[in-house]
Amino acid sequence: MVNTPFELLLEMERRARAMHSGHAAEAHAGHEWVGVSFRLGGELFLVARDETREVLSVPPFLTRVPGARSWIRGMANVRGQLLPVIDLRAFLGGGSAAVGRAARILVANHREVPAGLLVDEVMGFRRFTDSEFNAQIPTTILQCDRYLAGAFRRSNEVCPVFGLRGLLESEEFLTGAAN
Repeated sequence: MVNTPFELLLEMERRARAMHSGHAAEAHAGHEWVGVSFRLGGELFLVARDETREVLSVPPFLTRVPGARSWIRGMANVRGQLLPVIDLRAFLGGGSAAVGRAARILVANHREVPAGLLVDEVMGFRRFTDSEFNAQIPTTILQCDRYLAGAFRRSNEVCPVFGLRGLLESEEFLTGAAN
């Protein structure tokens, strides 16, 4: 137990140093993978950092696209560039995303297919080592296994890796016109 503020600071420093040395050992043990953690409904997913260009707040105005499927929310003007905004949960058949305070748009980093993917929440960057990766596709509530590229496992936590390239280049995604 800590009795004085100075002892508290010493204990905090000791823990920080121990944590830092533990992370340094992990970094030397294997290659580090960095991804963006996001939520769709009640599920957590990861997307590789290099597959995302940026994370945006949902713009106040989206221009609806006539004749587009319901999962295409509309077009947004982002710094003078038009960006199609896709409701990722609706695309995957999980119902429309509610645009609340936590909702964000993941802007895909793809040369030929510009897209902003509306997700329920972005939790930030997550770091894993190669040893935490498992190529086996985990079971998810949303039927999205065709877009998953394995998962990272840490303790009891399983984080499926969403492959944006596979999504953006899929025939279903590229056919956005309503029937």
